[in-house]
Amino acid sequence: MEQEIKAKKKGLSRRSFLKAAGIMGAVTVAQKAAAQMPTLVAANPLVGAIDMHVHSAPDVSSRCVHDIELAQKAKEMGMRGIVSKNHEFITNDRAYLTRQVVSGIEVFGGITLNYTVGGVNPAAVDTMLKFTGGCGKIVWLPTHDAAHHKAFFTKKPDAGGIRVIDADGNVIPELRKIMKSVAKADVILATSHISPRECLAVAKAAKEEGVRKVLITHALQSPGELSLDDLKRCAEMGAFIEHAYLSYLMGPNAHLGWMRTWRHVSMEMFAEAIKAVGADHSVLITDLGQYMNPIPADGLKEFILALKNKGITDEQINWMVRKNPARLLGLESM
Repeated sequence: MEQEIKAKKKGLSRRSFLKAAGIMGAVTVAQKAAAQMPTLVAANPLVGAIDMHVHSAPDVSSRCVHDIELAQKAKEMGMRGIVSKNHEFITNDRAYLTRQVVSGIEVFGGITLNYTVGGVNPAAVDTMLKFTGGCGKIVWLPTHDAAHHKAFFTKKPDAGGIRVIDADGNVIPELRKIMKSVAKADVILATSHISPRECLAVAKAAKEEGVRKVLITHALQSPGELSLDDLKRCAEMGAFIEHAYLSYLMGPNAHLGWMRTWRHVSMEMFAEAIKAVGADHSVLITDLGQYMNPIPADGLKEFILALKNKGITDEQINWMVRKNPARLLGLESM
């Protein structure tokens, strides 16, 4: 501090002093990057983008990239970060290791509450949050083990699976306990493959428990297929609405057979939903990583360009791939 006062008397600016002292701070670097952002984005819409929902190997399903390749490609494309999701186990441990190999990119993970981790298991969540590196940023509710997922695809209401609300529509006690942990750690609670009714109940209960970051997972995609009214109600309770490029690749004409039973979400549908809830409550992700699908970085670029063709502005894109993801992940906004 004394040196800085002397520098001022000599007519040196704070920036000049810091530069001369060799301690140019992170804020200054961030400000410089922010100043360059418009020019860089004009040439490459992925600059500074974060994909908060991708899949990679190792996994029980075939993936087009493994963790290291995923991070390397995202970095090459100018992205700021990625969040890896696995249906079976945690990914925050893998994210920590990936960071040691690929520097210069934010890599995060989390836990999905399927049967392989004990379902809606507070102990599993608490343990994930204690892992080295603090890379666990999302708690996803059940996906393929969700009762709604099983009923939707088998067309059998009694197909079994995990329900997160009881017969009266109240969130189950185990999930309430998890919400308290999520609120304390200030991480994200994502809805995954539960029903629209459950999504609304979860958004309401999460707000009551002090959770500040709720994400309605690929809201228009099967099996959730939330209505615009559902999306608006969730957003009114503070939730963010996630839109997945994978949804666009799905439907009767999908190139992969298993994707043909899932709803096709058109770019017009995405644009309508974004305009209905606002870009400040929306997030663009890919949900990619499946074998024979585009790699996630390429998919995100295609998604952005396609939405721009439907009238979504650069400022709206900026909210959905940079500002909101950074806020949700606890990063400084660029």
